Amino acid sequence: MPFRRALFSLPLPLRRRSRRRTTSALLAAATLFLAGAPRADVAPDAGAALEAHQRTVVAHVGLRAITAGELENDLARVPRYQLRVFGTTGPEVVRGFFDRVFLRDVLLSLGAEDKHLAREVEVEEALERALSSATLRELLAAVGPSGAVSPDEVQRYYDANRARFDTKDRVYIWRILCATRDEAALVLAEAKKDGTVQTFTKLSRDHNVDKATALRGGNLGFIGEGGVSSEPGVIVEAAVLKAAQGVKDGEIVPTVVPEGTGFAVIWRRGTQPAVHHTVDEVRAQIQDAILRQKREAAEAALLGKLRAEKVSQVNESLLGTFDVAVDDGTIGPRKRAPSAPSR
Repeated sequence: MPFRRALFSLPLPLRRRSRRRTTSALLAAATLFLAGAPRADVAPDAGAALEAHQRTVVAHVGLRAITAGELENDLARVPRYQLRVFGTTGPEVVRGFFDRVFLRDVLLSLGAEDKHLAREVEVEEALERALSSATLRELLAAVGPSGAVSPDEVQRYYDANRARFDTKDRVYIWRILCATRDEAALVLAEAKKDGTVQTFTKLSRDHNVDKATALRGGNLGFIGEGGVSSEPGVIVEAAVLKAAQGVKDGEIVPTVVPEGTGFAVIWRRGTQPAVHHTVDEVRAQIQDAILRQKREAAEAALLGKLRAEKVSQVNESLLGTFDVAVDDGTIGPRKRAPSAPSR
């Protein structure tokens, strides 16, 4: 039986076993179909035959030779359910895809070359971004998926970051920091008399010298060991945490607490219970974190290597002469102040 006919006479379930294998078969036939090569009987070593067909030239477009391998790579990315758009038989599918998609792209790219579009700034930038993205995709593929992170790597990460997975009770604190003890005493009396969020928030807005928290009721977040808060960049003095730990949830500390050069009125709003996660519970999270570290390290190493090899000269003095107008995005040489008129 001729080679092309043998390929496309296979039962459909067999052809669906492997999309890649099926596409290879389609393109092996397409090579004969498009290039007009003579038919041949099925080779004993089908794998070697298909590999040889991958290198076969399917068509010449201008000075460019299109191989079966190139066509296969593009066709393999088409979802199987869309293949019937191009035809009902193997040769029809390949020929339809070749004419309507692949050849169209090649001809348009050649048209772009004729018009020298690659020399335009916008096109150059788009090409650079495409190549940059392709380089990163190849880099990420080389690093591998998160599932490739070994159990030993996961355990070492878990042991080195136990504080992230095991936390003790943390106290939720609102605090109004006043400049003087007398002012703090008045604020404390008002807060205890009313005991509502609205009143405490108003007192914070009017009296809190900590402007970072004044407008949110003095909310310091959940405070754990060392005074570290769940709020980024917030560290609480030990005296404040100790005072809050001395009352129950929902209670205001009954006395003014010295804090630095000021005096604090403290409200314990609640408690976040201790949390313990086993390594199995956070394995996926750790794998993702390790993979992200590996990707960042690989990217930094590649950029460092390329910078050392490719970057030969940077005009720092010229870079320092540009201004960026944030409002309208204008970029240009820095405007110099007008010189005084000569007399």
